[in-house]
Amino acid sequence: MLTEQNRKVSDQKPLGCWSVKQDQTITCPAVCNFETGEYIAVHDDKVLRIWKDEDVNLDKVFRATLTADVYRIHSVPHTEPLVLFKGGAVRTLDALLAAPQQEIENVISDENGNYFVYVQKVNPNILHKYKLEQEESFHPLSFTAYTKNKILTLLCLYSNGCVYKLLMSLQQRVPEEEQILSKSLLLKMVVSDTVLKGASLAILDKDHVAVLGCLDSPPNIAKECLSIWNTKFQTLQTSKELPQGTSGQLWCYGEKFFLTHGKVLTVIVYKCETSSLATAVGKLKDTQTSGMRTVSSYVNWNTLQEEDLASPHAQQSVAAKTESKRTVSFRDDSSQHDIEEELRQFLSNAQMSDFQATVGYIITGLVNRCKTEPTFYPRHCLVQLIQTQGLSYSLCPDLMAVALDKTDVHLLQLCLQQFPDVPEAVTCACLKSFLSISDDSLQGTNVNLDSVISFIDITPNDQVEKQTETVQNGFSSALMEEDSCDIQLTQKPHVVDTEELCPVGPQKAALLNAILHSAYSETFLLPHLKDLSAQQVILFLRYLQFLYIKCSEKVSTDFPGMLSPTINQIMDWMCLLLDAHFTVVVMLPEAKGLLFSLHKFVRAQVRFCSELNKIEGSLQELQRIKHQKDFGLYSIEMLELV
Repeated sequence: MLTEQNRKVSDQKPLGCWSVKQDQTITCPAVCNFETGEYIAVHDDKVLRIWKDEDVNLDKVFRATLTADVYRIHSVPHTEPLVLFKGGAVRTLDALLAAPQQEIENVISDENGNYFVYVQKVNPNILHKYKLEQEESFHPLSFTAYTKNKILTLLCLYSNGCVYKLLMSLQQRVPEEEQILSKSLLLKMVVSDTVLKGASLAILDKDHVAVLGCLDSPPNIAKECLSIWNTKFQTLQTSKELPQGTSGQLWCYGEKFFLTHGKVLTVIVYKCETSSLATAVGKLKDTQTSGMRTVSSYVNWNTLQEEDLASPHAQQSVAAKTESKRTVSFRDDSSQHDIEEELRQFLSNAQMSDFQATVGYIITGLVNRCKTEPTFYPRHCLVQLIQTQGLSYSLCPDLMAVALDKTDVHLLQLCLQQFPDVPEAVTCACLKSFLSISDDSLQGTNVNLDSVISFIDITPNDQVEKQTETVQNGFSSALMEEDSCDIQLTQKPHVVDTEELCPVGPQKAALLNAILHSAYSETFLLPHLKDLSAQQVILFLRYLQFLYIKCSEKVSTDFPGMLSPTINQIMDWMCLLLDAHFTVVVMLPEAKGLLFSLHKFVRAQVRFCSELNKIEGSLQELQRIKHQKDFGLYSIEMLELV
């Protein structure tokens, strides 16, 4: 969950987006209540908002005005959220909602030049106050804590680059007088005359910590970096400079770092080895000499080509570096034939560690070369890498842009079918491209037709005749011409009407089906749908009408196969298209017949459902009739409905 005032996620697929009014300001990061599945945020310091996924307008969701300014809301798994006020007081969310206007006390004292630690138990409500030992000319920047055996261990990072360890007992049941905390030096990171600024501290395991900060020494330019330190042997395990700057915030979850680098949210995989002297000294030496460029362990949503920030196993480092060099060699200036041969050997070793991360690195390198060399386009290699089924749009955001530029419809179809996070803008760009390509141009194109073979004859025929058939699901062309369902369900042979023919070829139909299967949010999709031309809208509506009629002919109302569109997807896209272009469609003369035909067909379906509802009671009555268990060898019965 991302809370920002003036930023917008541009290259990722938002699952939901909410905003406050123009004169309001979100003053507290939004969090999720794991117990209820609700979101909680604070705007204008005192106004609490609670909403769910289906809520659209924050102005209409639950609101509670509090009596004191909120600093943070902490969402804790397996328990209710905690609300921390700027004055230091803590309340559970339920207690606060029960009495929003309750008085909130000030806990933090106003003693200048001193730093205090407040430890508050919620149940029962007990507050302990500790004073940190005074440190001349240096001050605390960040802290982190953990509990073990009823002992709270606090690690505090100071501006002189030292990490101190402080211990507090949680067994005290009664608040005591102010206590002075003595601290012990855990780690000294920087040399003298160097000041650490804007830093964050995170615990990785019992022997490793991560530090994000800016080293500021007078003769040099301040540089921000992320580093991993071994606290047991006081050694630097690895570090990475961040030239574009950060917000100073660092999050760790599931052996991954999350941090902002410039305008990009970067995700870096890390792994801490078991702490030993050989490993610590060896890794420090490797950091100073080679810079630890281990590609296969680094994951960054936009810059996969950057170096890794990880501490992989010693036996894997040589192989990882060899794999990195091999990957870079065919990415830079190798011919497409050499790349295909190298890739074939690489894909044959799919059981290697970090296989999918390396695939992401390779495809990013190939796409970057495609952008700089217009004549270079290893289409076969890109298709093979996508078919590994481990990629996503987030890992290679420029891939679909390159495919759109090359009008590679097969590659775009694969991406739409396999990427779960394609942004709505890219989906609409693909739709616009598919609709603008003529059917003649798509003849012979390598497109997967599995989604259309159940309802489109792949063999072209100028004259398509329909054999005598028994119509399922109550569908008949006559229903569209008459307002009655009392007609013969067995139709005579006839030449298919133009409305029963697919308005697009099988290749284009398969591409449009990939669009129908893509995930989207209506809020973000509608603005981009308005970029379609009037002719493209009419063509797409005709195809959706054709699918809707074909679906209604079947008892199951769905086409066979996982790639085929469902009737719900067809109806949703039809409604979205009409919402985005309602005025245009109503005014176009060529659209009147289409709308009239849709109106008649939907009306016929409604009448058919109405007739089914009439006999529903009779069918339920038949089910309630109790039959005798023993009918003998032969039995004739008469069932009478009253």
